[in-house]
Amino acid sequence: MVTSTEPKPIVVGVDGSASSIAALRKAAELARMMDVPLEAVTAWQFPITYDASFPTGDWSPEGDAEDILADALERAFPEGRPERLRTSIRPGPVAASLIDMSDHASMLVLGSRGRGGFVGLLLGSVSATCAQHARCPVLIMHEPKKAPVA
Repeated sequence: MVTSTEPKPIVVGVDGSASSIAALRKAAELARMMDVPLEAVTAWQFPITYDASFPTGDWSPEGDAEDILADALERAFPEGRPERLRTSIRPGPVAASLIDMSDHASMLVLGSRGRGGFVGLLLGSVSATCAQHARCPVLIMHEPKKAPVA
C-alpha cells in the first residue's frame, strides 16, 4: 500500500455565487489554520435540452467554468491568492464531482445555495446532496448578511 505524506486538502466548491465566495474565504482561513492545501473546484456539464438543440459557435461550458473560477478567486482574494491554493475544473454533475473529491479531502466547504433554484431555500440541491453523501466533514456557508440600511 502506498501512502502519501501530503495532507488532504480542504476542497471548496465554487460557482461564483455570494455564498461560494464566503465558502472560499472560510476554506482559505481553515486551510491556513490546519496547515493543509486548499483546492478550489468548479464543475461543469453540458446543459440538458429537450428539443435536441445545442448552442453552437464559440460557446464553451468549460471556458465559462474557468472564467467563473478566476472571477470568484479575484473577488474572494483581492489582496492575492492564498499559499498552497490549487484550482481545478471538472466535467460532470456538480454534486457527484464534489462527492468523488471528498474521498481525498480533509473537509468539503460549500456555499449554501448556488446560482439556480428557488430564492429563499436554506440549502440548494448540491449542498444538500453533498451534506448527505460526502465522505469527509462538510461545512456549508450561507451568504453573508447585508448590513441594514439606516
